[in-house]
Amino acid sequence: MTVCKSDYELYSNLQHNFLYNKDINSIHMLLNLYDLENNIRNIYPKYISVKHLKSRIKRCLKNRRGKDLIAKNLSDLIHEDINRLELSLFLDGYKEGYYDKRKINILESLTIKYYSVNELYNLKYLFHFESNKNDIIDLKYKIYNQIDKDEDLYTFLYNNINNYVSTQIKKKVFHLNKYLDKQLTIDYNSDMCDIKEDGTLLTKNDLYSIYREVRKVIIRNGFKLYKDAYWNGLNDGVLKRYK
Repeated sequence: MTVCKSDYELYSNLQHNFLYNKDINSIHMLLNLYDLENNIRNIYPKYISVKHLKSRIKRCLKNRRGKDLIAKNLSDLIHEDINRLELSLFLDGYKEGYYDKRKINILESLTIKYYSVNELYNLKYLFHFESNKNDIIDLKYKIYNQIDKDEDLYTFLYNNINNYVSTQIKKKVFHLNKYLDKQLTIDYNSDMCDIKEDGTLLTKNDLYSIYREVRKVIIRNGFKLYKDAYWNGLNDGVLKRYK
């Protein structure tokens, strides 16, 4: 897929509008412009960061009372932001794989060892999910390794993810106390039962620890999601040749 400068600016603006202005129409426009609208059935980010976030936050606050509630409230607070980012990353990876003719050729040469033309015509999925075929597995992880070693791509993805987290998610993490229910303590050491509200539930150190963990989870899972999407795009690129 050849992209001129004006096209790239348009794509970037649409992606920015989706991520930072929550405009869902922009992502549909991107799908149309990338000519991927017919492949929407296979574009399915797993939103993996949210699944991992609660356990990581609870581990980060292992000695803190109410850590389960904190982890749940934080996940509820930022899950839509994370999902938008992961959908955007998935689309980036999927598009790059879908239009990578050289790697599609390599995957196709292996595919025809296992499927006839008629079988490929009727397949909905190819090797999108884990395969028990060693040559397919080897190719998949060779491609993943190449992506990991691409310094320009790493810098591009890292900067995009880090900028989004620091501008859209960080402020919510550091205002987390506003979204937590106040905890009540009961003092039985006096003649009268004294019920008091706790002070700030989370200290600045707590919030910094939580933010570091959130950022780490999102960056790590963002790279994994991009690679998975790239692989799915390659597979759909093969199948398209037989439809």
